[in-house]
Amino acid sequence: MKSVNLITLVLVIVGGVNWGLVGLFNFDLVAMILGAGTWPTRIVYMVVGVSALWQLVPLSQAITTDEPPALKAH
Repeated sequence: MKSVNLITLVLVIVGGVNWGLVGLFNFDLVAMILGAGTWPTRIVYMVVGVSALWQLVPLSQAITTDEPPALKAH
């Protein structure tokens, strides 16, 4: 489960960076790499969207947890 959370978090960050580029420079990196309106581009957008939905679970757990996360000793 930890690996799924990490992968989906990375995908959400990639999506956020892409939206930042769109907002700041009107530049869609995903569409530039994979082509605007193509199926690969749409699949990337769908996977990022599903990843964002997945990240709602850890977010809701973090909100409902009263205890701070435990610090790990290195």
